[in-house]
Amino acid sequence: MQLASFSGFVRTLFYMIMFYYVFKFLAKLFLPILVKKAVEKAGENFQQQQQYAQQQYAQNNRRNNNQDEIIVDTARSKNPKETKKVGEYVDYEEID
Repeated sequence: MQLASFSGFVRTLFYMIMFYYVFKFLAKLFLPILVKKAVEKAGENFQQQQQYAQQQYAQNNRRNNNQDEIIVDTARSKNPKETKKVGEYVDYEEID
């Protein structure tokens, strides 16, 4: 059975503190680069999605233009939208 020594504890504590400061220093150097690359990649993905959506919209637009069909929904214009009746309105008067 081994016993922990005070010098072993101090050495372990020193390594932990040193690791913390080395990690902190490297994070200051490399984290901005990694974040910049991640933002650029997200921007590229967003741009690709927008281009794909625009292409789909243009294709659907071309198909709809070839049909030359106009649909007018007159049912909504004849019947205005009804409002919900929640309950009775009670007017209260203040008594002095």
